[in-house]
Amino acid sequence: MRSDVIFQSSPWWILVCLLVGAAYAYAMYQPLPRLVRSGGAGSGTTIGGFDKRTTYGLAALRFLIVSFLCFLLLNPLIRSIRTLTEKPKVVLAIDNSESMVAGGRPAINKTLTSLQTLRDQLVDKGLDVSVRTFGDSTTDADLTQIPFTQRTSNLSGMLSGIRSDYEGRNLTDVVLVSDGIFNQGVSPTFGQYPFAVQTIGVGDTVAKKDIQLKGIVANRIAYLGNQFPVQAEIVSNGFQGRTATVVLRQNGKELGRQSIAFGKNDTFDQVTFQTTATQKGVQHYVVDVIPQPGEFSTRNNRQDVYLDVIDGKEKVLLLALSPHPDIKALRNILERNQNYELDVRILTGTPAEATPPADKVYDLVILHQIPDNGSMSNTIAQKYLSGKTPILFVLGSQSSLGPFNTSNPVMHVVAAQSHQSDKVTGAFNSEFRQLNFDPAKLDLLSKLPPMLVPYGEFRLLPGSEVVLWQQVGSVRTNKPLLAINVTAPRKTAVLAGEGLWGWRLEEYALTDKQDVVDELIQKIIQLISVKEDRRKLRVYPIRNEFVAGEKVIFETELYNDIYERQYDKPVRLEITDEKGLTRSYNYTPTATNSRFEISRLPEGAYRFKATVTLNNKAEQSSGQFVVRELQLEAMNTTADHGLLRQLAQQTGGKYYSADRMDDLVSRLTATSRPARLSSTEEMNEIINWRWLFFVILTLAAVEWGLRKFYGGY
Repeated sequence: MRSDVIFQSSPWWILVCLLVGAAYAYAMYQPLPRLVRSGGAGSGTTIGGFDKRTTYGLAALRFLIVSFLCFLLLNPLIRSIRTLTEKPKVVLAIDNSESMVAGGRPAINKTLTSLQTLRDQLVDKGLDVSVRTFGDSTTDADLTQIPFTQRTSNLSGMLSGIRSDYEGRNLTDVVLVSDGIFNQGVSPTFGQYPFAVQTIGVGDTVAKKDIQLKGIVANRIAYLGNQFPVQAEIVSNGFQGRTATVVLRQNGKELGRQSIAFGKNDTFDQVTFQTTATQKGVQHYVVDVIPQPGEFSTRNNRQDVYLDVIDGKEKVLLLALSPHPDIKALRNILERNQNYELDVRILTGTPAEATPPADKVYDLVILHQIPDNGSMSNTIAQKYLSGKTPILFVLGSQSSLGPFNTSNPVMHVVAAQSHQSDKVTGAFNSEFRQLNFDPAKLDLLSKLPPMLVPYGEFRLLPGSEVVLWQQVGSVRTNKPLLAINVTAPRKTAVLAGEGLWGWRLEEYALTDKQDVVDELIQKIIQLISVKEDRRKLRVYPIRNEFVAGEKVIFETELYNDIYERQYDKPVRLEITDEKGLTRSYNYTPTATNSRFEISRLPEGAYRFKATVTLNNKAEQSSGQFVVRELQLEAMNTTADHGLLRQLAQQTGGKYYSADRMDDLVSRLTATSRPARLSSTEEMNEIINWRWLFFVILTLAAVEWGLRKFYGGY
């Protein structure tokens, strides 16, 4: 390290500092006048002074202290230059996925032994060598002890991680030891790397004689009692002219069996099973291809399917006064969502068709032009208006505004004249934030035909929010066209006009789609029909699906009677697998950690129940989740050395087979790879050096002490 002094002012000021120090020392220790005692001429002693040697010594200390203090006032800087020597670095990137040991552990051990020798040779040649495996883990131990247990291969992720970790360092080469198979991320050949990638190919590039269950196509959700398809995709190699059997099972029970014939080598086939959802909750199905003699691996003959079977849909009642095109429009909008079960009733139809079942409970009621002017709907509508079922009112020319005003918490409409209407379009309220809408898409509303709304005064009630304002021509009014209130005891929305059917037709004519209007109405219906969760204990996994081997993490929320978060209450969690085996856990969530983690759960569908005692009352929360077994490494067992060759060529490296590592050592050591010198410069003010303070303080104390010791003043 080299250090220099840099002055922020002229160095000639140092002479001034020395002069000040000399003047101060002279003034302090100048010769004192001699006082002579009586008793004889020429015989006397100095009173109040020091001998010459002591005087010069004390003056020198004073000169040094004052001069240095003045020198510090010049605020000089110290520039320190530090030079570091960094040896060239080489990273051994080892693919430690399961596919690497498809040919057996002894074969890969031979390669690892050669790698161990390669690392030692490179270190002896002066290179800095480190080892990297999947998961950004490094190891300095015996390479032959590396476990090949990773369930996925992300070669691009590994190389990108090395590039990030060694940015700005003297990394010259990465030696990638792999079979060239990747099943996560993009191809490593798509990346740009500032180092040469030397590749070593491992594994067999000859396609194996094998049957693979490549994939399963199935719904994630099914409804109880409905049929659903399960489609299996099978790839075979080396079994031309042979047949195989595919079986669908649930809980060990066979649900279906189909045979497939392999017409030629390397074929792709599909079989489809139709089965019925008979139990609600997460259901576990297994698709198996019965193993054939001579298969290379049977691990890829099975895949698991997890299906969430829902017990029923949200029941919606569309109650209308009379036939109207808007009813068809609302029906089409609701039927686009499979979660809704729609019941349409027209009061002017036959009695059997007009009256909803008395014992049926609905999750949402849509009242079209009800209450009506003729009071025909009073008896039936009163049943729903007096309850807490969410309601969407659609006003029209036959609506009775008086009963409507007294039965909804959203708005009051006072008609200026009976049966008089106004033609308006809709303008989106940009201040509405409860739902995510794209304002650019909703600009389409201004191009749609006008709706017919009651002509009069509109007044919003407390708690209501406007979604669409009424717009007459190009003038936006302060009258609501579509508004909601989700704070009232009954969630309610009001569409204050008729003509929704015209909006949908015009949108289709303009865009060949019916997305904007349908999305608007669907989201409003979902907002008012969603059930509010008032549970005081909520325990739920952070995801519905986990991979075998990773931690299953539960989030815990506990509330008091006014729904303030509570902590430090012991929670009991019980998890039950498909076989009925229950695992019990106890934990206490805190303000700093409200999560609970469970490790090493095997594959399967699980149900859980959490309980806690709050104010001497038991609170419960339950749910379900899935742990999947990934078989990605078994899907492809044919090494891809072509990818390794391409990657090496693109980065300036070279491809080597596992038995030619000596050539790699020669290449890495023959090429001149000089160490890199890097310098860092640091500027620091001398006055910031704390030790100088103690030096000056020590000198001042010594000078003062000596002066007092020798009788100075």
